[in-house]
Amino acid sequence: MKNESRRNFVKTAAAAVAALPLSGAAIVETKPKNMKNIFVHQVYFWLKNPGNGADRAKLVEGLTTLTKIKHIKNWHIGVPAGTSRDVIDGSFDISWLNTLKDRAAQDAYQVDPIHLAFVENYKHLWTKVVVYDSVDV
Repeated sequence: MKNESRRNFVKTAAAAVAALPLSGAAIVETKPKNMKNIFVHQVYFWLKNPGNGADRAKLVEGLTTLTKIKHIKNWHIGVPAGTSRDVIDGSFDISWLNTLKDRAAQDAYQVDPIHLAFVENYKHLWTKVVVYDSVDV
């Protein structure tokens, strides 16, 4: 192979490697996981003292204890995202989302001593709780 051909080959190969993150292969790797065959448990809390950082931190601390419950597959603790459209209710202070294997796991989660202790130890922080449970269609 001539030096000029080798140089062109290296340039072409480098350009191809640089373009990889934009290729379809990279997109496939970033696809979200399939959330089929799970039980989704979403809980929204309104604090007695909205905007109180100490109360919010205390509730987050309590929700973090729930992550030790063996039936929970995945979890997320969040706050309103600050988005604003007619269909969005951002009036809550803290959200708790977890996924479980099935309804039986959710039932066991509800009576788990860690969950019962959470409710007992942190219920003084909130005025309202709304729960949405869902399963596959």
